[in-house]
Amino acid sequence: MNETLRAAVAARARGRCEYCGLPADYSSAAFEVDHILPRVAQGSDHLLNLAWACPSCNDHKAAATQAPDPDSGLLVPLFHPRQDSWAEHFRWSQDGFSVEGITPTGRASVQRLQMNRTPSVNLRRILAAFDLHP
Repeated sequence: MNETLRAAVAARARGRCEYCGLPADYSSAAFEVDHILPRVAQGSDHLLNLAWACPSCNDHKAAATQAPDPDSGLLVPLFHPRQDSWAEHFRWSQDGFSVEGITPTGRASVQRLQMNRTPSVNLRRILAAFDLHP
């Protein structure tokens, strides 16, 4: 992927993972460009099919486009950053450190991408102390 396209994806995301909200500036690992519709499913390198993702969300999402809703067990689409509104599917927990899914898509995405991994929650706590989260 060329650097111009990568920079455009990062700029559009304002430097945050488009799934879990982790800021790239405070990550210990380089962020990645995720193909929302994976290449194996004929997903393109078009800007509308690309999302800025922390390595963990990207690794856990892999080539998935669907996952089971933990409440119903039904297979539902994962969160699509170009088509879905984050606030429609997610909210911050009462303490502000965990992502909560509020729809089947949100719950399935939180679980599949493991958005509340201990290192991410700990980083959110530290960032909050400096008014850098959420």
